[in-house]
Amino acid sequence: MTANLPDEDVVVARAPAKINVHLAVGPARPDGFHELSTVYLAVSLFDTVTVGPGEGIALTVSGEGTGAAGGASRVPVDRSNLVWRAAELLAQHAGVPADATVDIRKSIPAAAGLAGGSADAAAALVALDALWDTRASRADLVELAARLGSDVPFSLLGGIALGAGRGEQLTPVLARGRWHWVLGMAREGLSTPAVYAELDRMRAAGRIPDGGELAPPDPVIAALRSGPLQALAAVLSNDLEAPALSLRGDLRRALRAATDAGAAAALVSGSGPTVAALARDEAAAVRLTAALAGEGLFRTVRAVHGPVAGARLVG
Repeated sequence: MTANLPDEDVVVARAPAKINVHLAVGPARPDGFHELSTVYLAVSLFDTVTVGPGEGIALTVSGEGTGAAGGASRVPVDRSNLVWRAAELLAQHAGVPADATVDIRKSIPAAAGLAGGSADAAAALVALDALWDTRASRADLVELAARLGSDVPFSLLGGIALGAGRGEQLTPVLARGRWHWVLGMAREGLSTPAVYAELDRMRAAGRIPDGGELAPPDPVIAALRSGPLQALAAVLSNDLEAPALSLRGDLRRALRAATDAGAAAALVSGSGPTVAALARDEAAAVRLTAALAGEGLFRTVRAVHGPVAGARLVG
């Protein structure tokens, strides 16, 4: 439910989902993370975070994937939620009490490979910065975001960016094009740690390359900057797709359905299980959305576009 507060007492922010149009994953590092080379693209599917005065942190969640049948347990409302941790971290940084009501309205499903939790945390940082008047710089918020999770800095930045390290080291990519996608979101989520574990297992068994040499992002960046669409379609890549397919064999059918329905290309988004299908234009995205919805393979099918801006105040 939404916090029951007068409009003048609340601050609202939203942040976008992301897809990885390039994701190269190295071997596990000593700290347990994997070295990444990735190209993020922010797309027009948003979670909204509304914050207001409170005593302590009170967190509510509603929307996509939080109903009685959808698994509210996937979106915790305690300290294990990134939003709660974002609130405490910002309060500590600013030297203010961590007091706020926080309501998350989700359109980005949990455990979908779309960075929904990271988007929530980024939106919360922006909203709480305004509510508490911490006057944190964007650089301050990005530094805090990196302490929360690998994808949170990009959720703040948005647009297109090259990610290195574990994904938190960002270099913006300037591109003038607008790309249309159709997201097929599965009925059940897929655990990111489980996908990485399966990647390590498949590499140890020699089933896929060991990741010792990361594929360069240059072809994807060049395609995003200059097109044409077929150039981008030819270079989309995701090292996590193979382990995601190993864990969820039904994704093969979903990928095939997308290309059979006219997508220029399709790949698993991040750690999955969302399928991201590249459409030729906006009209093609509408047709592709209808075709995939009719297949019955997905819980939700949404046409989106990108790049879009990162976490921002609303209103």
